[in-house]
Amino acid sequence: MFHNYRFRNYDMLLVIYVLVLTIIGIFIIGSANSDYQNKQILGMVLGLAAMFTVSLFDYEFILKFPWVYYAGTNLLLLSVLVLGDNTKGATRWIDLGFLRFQPSEAAKVLLVLFFAWYLMQYEEELNSPKRLCITAALAAIPLLLIVKEPDLSTTIVTFMVIAAMMFFAGLSYKLVGWALGISIPSIGIFLFLIAKRGISFLNGYQMLRILAWLRPEDYPESSYQQQNSIMAIGSGQLLGKGLYNNSADSVKNGNFISEPQTDFIFAVAGEELGFIGSIVIVALLFLISLECIKVAKKARDLSGQLICVGIAAIIGFQGFVNICVVTGLFPNTGLPLPFVSYGLTSLVTLYGGIGFVLNVSLQAKKY
Repeated sequence: MFHNYRFRNYDMLLVIYVLVLTIIGIFIIGSANSDYQNKQILGMVLGLAAMFTVSLFDYEFILKFPWVYYAGTNLLLLSVLVLGDNTKGATRWIDLGFLRFQPSEAAKVLLVLFFAWYLMQYEEELNSPKRLCITAALAAIPLLLIVKEPDLSTTIVTFMVIAAMMFFAGLSYKLVGWALGISIPSIGIFLFLIAKRGISFLNGYQMLRILAWLRPEDYPESSYQQQNSIMAIGSGQLLGKGLYNNSADSVKNGNFISEPQTDFIFAVAGEELGFIGSIVIVALLFLISLECIKVAKKARDLSGQLICVGIAAIIGFQGFVNICVVTGLFPNTGLPLPFVSYGLTSLVTLYGGIGFVLNVSLQAKKY
């Protein structure tokens, strides 16, 4: 379980990046809604404990129980559909009384562990039709459970994470090209049909969000959140209005952004920290993902590489989608900004994921 680790390889730079981004997030949360700041501080403390504890467990030992993680993921996702709280038409949380838990956040990290083992086991036959079908079926079960909540944005991000891991493990470029060649035009056609009020397989509120994104002037009640967010970011200009400000012209102070401490926290950052502060947040997200990739390059085996790639993909894709939503480049979705948005489940599980990356760094190949 434990090894004689080379602690000089402990990636303190990655730890510093994560800590700095989390602390920035705590300050922004305090400015957005002070009721949640202390809880986020508690989340950081719990996350640090989880990260350092996980970083000391040999990832090869952890990967000896892949089917436990896979079965546990599906059971968690199934339990939220049976026992979860229904909020605003979605069932994504389990309320334990003393704790509200979002299984789909933990599912992303657990699936990274499972597919790190699985893709290493079947690396040589990954591109065979039989293995591709089995892999697709294994990915489809948790993805369908997430989309059933419904949580389309988390489903998309989780799919992209698994796809990134498969690509890194050796998925054929030809298959990737075919997939992109089919999916990109299909998305364009799909959006065109929705814009023309065609029939959609999506839920009513999901289609309304896409319509509000494509034609905000026709759906003001559904597009106001995103439009106010764009206005807030623009009003911050270069240096922002400052955290905890009492400015009368503040979009946040006027309560024009609902739940500013969660999905739309980047709008608060743009308004109060300005362009410079926003770029710092984007840069830190990029540097954390890049540092995970650097650790992957030094990992001693494919499973270690895939763990790092999977965690980098979670942070990179989720951060990208969140910022695109807040800036109006994507339709409105409920997805937290990694390490910045309020949410104990998201924060602690991400810290746990970073812990796995740190353990890979402790066992890096010698050069």
